[in-house]
Amino acid sequence: MSNANLLIAANTVWVVIAAVLVMFMQAGFAFLEAGLTRMKNAAHIAGKNVLIFGICSLVYWLVGFGIAFGDGNSIIGTHGFAPSVDAMLAVGKAPYSFFTTIPGAGAYLFEVVFAGVSLAIVWGAMAERAKLWVYFVFGVAFTLIYSVTSHWIWHSGGWLFGLGMQDFAGSTVVHYQGALAALAGAILLGPRIGKFGHDGRANPIPGHNMPYAVLGTLILWFGWFGFNPGSTLAVITGDKIGYFGYVALTTNVAAAAGALGGIATAWLVLKKPDVSMMLNGVIAALVAITAASGFVAPWAAIVIGFLAAVIAVVAVPLVERIGIDDPIGAVAVHGLAGVWGTLATGLFAVPALASNLATGRGGLVYTGSFHQVGVQALGLIAVGGFTFTASFGCLWTLKRLWGIRVEEHVETAGLDVSEHGMWGYPEFYIPVPGGYGTEAHGHLGAPHMHPPAATPDAVPVTAQPAEEAA
Repeated sequence: MSNANLLIAANTVWVVIAAVLVMFMQAGFAFLEAGLTRMKNAAHIAGKNVLIFGICSLVYWLVGFGIAFGDGNSIIGTHGFAPSVDAMLAVGKAPYSFFTTIPGAGAYLFEVVFAGVSLAIVWGAMAERAKLWVYFVFGVAFTLIYSVTSHWIWHSGGWLFGLGMQDFAGSTVVHYQGALAALAGAILLGPRIGKFGHDGRANPIPGHNMPYAVLGTLILWFGWFGFNPGSTLAVITGDKIGYFGYVALTTNVAAAAGALGGIATAWLVLKKPDVSMMLNGVIAALVAITAASGFVAPWAAIVIGFLAAVIAVVAVPLVERIGIDDPIGAVAVHGLAGVWGTLATGLFAVPALASNLATGRGGLVYTGSFHQVGVQALGLIAVGGFTFTASFGCLWTLKRLWGIRVEEHVETAGLDVSEHGMWGYPEFYIPVPGGYGTEAHGHLGAPHMHPPAATPDAVPVTAQPAEEAA
């Protein structure tokens, strides 16, 4: 075996491992989103991550991968649809000439998990009130939308790539896009029942399980070491051996700064060290450093991460004040932090690192030129205009034709039992013969079914009035 083939083998091992790490981020989203929403929707919220990844995986193989990375023109890939054996085993050959360090199959696996993450973000702002079938239809549509802009920025023949736009692992492509579609969905769905009072002020609807949210955030932090370092697509990048290790370093210090920035900002602005805001700070920092991780120095990564957390903590309540109900904070955490990370790359990109990656130029801080910032801003405008318009148009059409929001009684009862026939926490809602749960849980949800027969040694339990429970 030649040295070249050994290198391809090593690259493939690394990329597949990184892809598996990114796929595991679906578990992080499941815990995070279920934890930050109400228990009556927990199974629905968590389970949709499996559903949407299944939809995305098939659509991306059939069409999306060819649009994003197939040979074509500067706007769209026109080859590589429904690829089979030869295309998946080839390296650096048509229809995926772009991938010269790994075979097509490894490239598909790595890119599809990114598409799955972007799609997972969409549903955060639409949580607790969207119909199940919308996941199927818009899941297909958004996978295609995502694939088009992926071609623009990440394919060597894409028009934004040609201009030198720097988005190492997807602050724009993955997170900003997902947040834009999420924003369109939140606007069209409207707020959850009871979210805003008659005076227009937002009422808090706390999530049911903060440890879940913490676990989800830690899983996402862990998975991000596949997300950013894996985007090298090789064990040698430019003339740097093991460059993915450097990318892992910038990713980690940014996230660490985000944790501190999130809790400190919450302490100052909200007057309490809110745990959920600390978690938002970590994720916002990871979102922001995603574009910059291969381009910036460690000190800049810390600045980027800290400021991303500040932006997220301040922006979450601001989004509510303009009447948008975003249960997970996707618009602020993934959208605004994604904007900041994209622009920050244009500020802090080290010329030598940009040269090593053969993408764009050094940032304003090093060169005194606004050129790279301008390219970054142009990319944000182009992607923003296309993605929001396409997403809003698709969801608006679905709303007009069939309706995308569940009926009021369905939302009140919860999507778990209404859409799937069972609660995520059944012991809180129904009695189980000889087992868990009591009538005292009746105030938490739907009325109980027939209770089990009393036994001689049973201890009577009086249901707690709803007013006292509140």
